[in-house]
Amino acid sequence: MNEENLIIKKKRPKGEDGYKTFSIRIKEELVFEIDELSSKTGRSRNELIGILLQYSIKHCKIEDE
Repeated sequence: MNEENLIIKKKRPKGEDGYKTFSIRIKEELVFEIDELSSKTGRSRNELIGILLQYSIKHCKIEDE
């Protein structure tokens, strides 16, 4: 009988998985709109916010006053 070891990898400390957790303050109407998108797409609020932020950053244009 061949016995195999159970290998358990150490969990990386929080923040070392490429993600960062932080709080934001937004208007209730915006939360409602994000929740509607969440319902329609089946994606979590968090996932949608990440997608929307990535798109916004890539398509942001800064203009002088």
